[in-house]
Order: sequence, then C-alpha cells, then structure tokens
Amino acid sequence: MTEDDSARGKGPDQSAATQGAAAQPCHLSVRALNVLKELAAELLDEVPPKAGWEPPDELLRRLTARHLATARNCGRQTAREILDWADARGITIPAPHHTGKSLSEVWGSLIDRASAGRLTRDEITEALEKSIRRRSPRIPVAFQIVLLKILSSGYDQLPPP
Repeated sequence: MTEDDSARGKGPDQSAATQGAAAQPCHLSVRALNVLKELAAELLDEVPPKAGWEPPDELLRRLTARHLATARNCGRQTAREILDWADARGITIPAPHHTGKSLSEVWGSLIDRASAGRLTRDEITEALEKSIRRRSPRIPVAFQIVLLKILSSGYDQLPPP
C-alpha cells in the first residue's frame, strides 16, 4: 500500500482491485485490441465499445492471417501477439502458405505445385498479394500461363496435366 492509497482511505485490497480493473481483461496491447476492434467491425458487423471489450471467440475463429497482414496498424509484432493470444485460448489461426520464403522462392514453389496439379486459388492470391506488397514488377512467365488457366477456369484446384 502506498502513501497515496492510505491518504485516500484505500486499504491494500481496494488498491489491488483498482489496479486489476484498470488492467485489460484479455492481456493484449492497446494496438492489438484496436486491430481486433477494426476487424470485428469488418467480420462480425459489430461495433465494439471503446473500453472493457474482449474479442469474442467467434471473431478469432473467422480471423485469418490474411486479415492480420492487411489490417491497418498490424505489423509483425502485433500479428504475432494476436496469434499467440488466440492460440492460448485454444483457437489456431492458420499461417500463410509462404511464410518466411523470399519472393523468388514463393514463385518457384508455386510453379512446382502447379506442375504437380496441387495449386489452389488461395496460394495464388497470397503470392500475388505478397508480390504487390513488395511492388515486384516481375512474375515468371511460366506462372503467368498457369495463372491465366486457373483464373479462366471455374475450378478451385487445377486438374492434373
């Protein structure tokens, strides 16, 4: 108990309760909470209150790594914090397909998967988004051909050659 607390007539139990009430109930940083509030508005059509809000499990189940990657004010550290917090609550948010790969490795991997007939639209979209974020003007010609075939067909997965 501090002198300020005793001067206000608060005992040690009241002081601890006040500190606990001021702490955030979900142990996320202010930035992470703000990112999740923005995503709640987008994914749940819910406008969270300014204070005393804890992200619902439904939001975490709908959340993808793509949402975090494109959310305003959500960098790597904030995304990692949200992923770890969701994981601690028993909800796993799947990581992107190409985490940790250079852009040339991503394109090489996509060409190999397309040749094997195992390429999905999600992988293509993710690779194109990464390419756009890095402002890469080059997409390998072999992949452009595969991309054209997939986008002009109605299939989610390219049939084997």
